[in-house]
Amino acid sequence: MNNRELLDSAFAAMKKSYSPYSGYTVGAALLSASGRVYTGCNIENAAFGPTNCAERTAFFKAVSEGERSFIKIAVVGGKGGSVTGLFMPCGVCRQVMAEFCLPDFQIICASSENEYEVFTLAQLLPGSFSPETISE
Repeated sequence: MNNRELLDSAFAAMKKSYSPYSGYTVGAALLSASGRVYTGCNIENAAFGPTNCAERTAFFKAVSEGERSFIKIAVVGGKGGSVTGLFMPCGVCRQVMAEFCLPDFQIICASSENEYEVFTLAQLLPGSFSPETISE
């Protein structure tokens, strides 16, 4: 699956966001090594602590269905359902990625319907705490 197709899935997921408090809608589409795509949207909660990001929603769906190997994720977001610049994964989402992904895992972030940038997990989370850290 190419980056554009994965971004299209992320844009579709963004429309499912439940974000009545912040108004920021975020969608993610995660490509597994098996070729399946798992989508996620942000899901807010009035207590804020239970709020879950789109990226983690996609990862948790995939892992709960037995996936453990991932290639790349597309992330889009903005205010009121429109993309408003790059929406980068938060630190907690980056840490979840480090649990399941290699440093060259690709993170595709769109700044508009037609423009996007590609980062690696190593670029966004250098020196991460990973499963290998515990086994050392």
